Amino acid sequence: MDHLTITASADDAGLRLDTFLASQAEQLSRSRVKALILEGAVAQDGEAVLDPRRSVVAGARYLIQLPEPVPATPEAEHIPLDVLFEDEHLILINKPSGMAVHPAPGSWDGTLVNALLHHCRGQLSGIGGVERPGIVHRIDKLTTGVLVAAKTEPAHLGLSELFQKHDIERKYLAVTRGAPRPLSGTVDAPIARSTGDRKKMAVVRNPDSGVGRNAITHYRALETFGTRDKGTRLPAAALMECRLETGRTHQIRVHMAHIGVPLIGDPVYGRHKGISAYGQGEAHDAGMKAARAFPRQALHAAVLGFVHPITKEALRFEAPLPEDMSGLIDVLRRLPVER
Repeated sequence: MDHLTITASADDAGLRLDTFLASQAEQLSRSRVKALILEGAVAQDGEAVLDPRRSVVAGARYLIQLPEPVPATPEAEHIPLDVLFEDEHLILINKPSGMAVHPAPGSWDGTLVNALLHHCRGQLSGIGGVERPGIVHRIDKLTTGVLVAAKTEPAHLGLSELFQKHDIERKYLAVTRGAPRPLSGTVDAPIARSTGDRKKMAVVRNPDSGVGRNAITHYRALETFGTRDKGTRLPAAALMECRLETGRTHQIRVHMAHIGVPLIGDPVYGRHKGISAYGQGEAHDAGMKAARAFPRQALHAAVLGFVHPITKEALRFEAPLPEDMSGLIDVLRRLPVER
């Protein structure tokens, strides 16, 4: 069992104990320090302290006992990973469609956590006292793209702070049913759990109600495909770049549906399968069929950029479009366009 020794100065007197100790122990979060205090792992001048709210005493010597990391509950599984970057602190991977991030009902194994436990075996120093990867953000099971995980507690804390401050570059590519008007803009609409279906998220209709969390998505159409209806010249589909200012559950999917352009293949927020497209012929039929048959939401986490929480190096990673989305776009590009 390892330990930390911290001596309080006169300036520290009166501070809340768990807050003070967390500020002195960079590798520990306040919640972790609080848990250690409640477990009897913290002593003041040789006597156990059990109240995280106790005031710090000037000159007191605090000893924090750090237990060895215990094995994580999920089992390690040898699952191949597309690793974009890895060092002793972090690992970034290009997640495939169909892989859940965390074990959950219906996906107890085969998850990214299972894969990382195997891939990073012997390298995890203990996140919150548990030998596991530190997941600070997630993408949906059927969404592909860049995702970062921490190997150490300091890296986990640093990444968490970056995401909380939204000091992260996050760009997604999506293929939508139709194209927004205008073709670029910002959706600033809070998101909350749907009152009609607890498995869904929804835009809060009354932003002043205090319900929901603020959510901001900046979008622009990179390319449009075909024509929706004769005489309208509105696109049948579009390749959208969405930049997240916040990171709420299903944010892009909810926001795009909110402005009338749900993602192709979205089983939750897309009311209709496929697209409406003007024209006829082989190219038209192929485009209609490809959109209707697309098996998941057409969404890909293309870019993730941030400052390394330990080395302070500026990092930026891109994941190429997966084959299913690039194939869908190739077919949509051949849709006839009304002139």
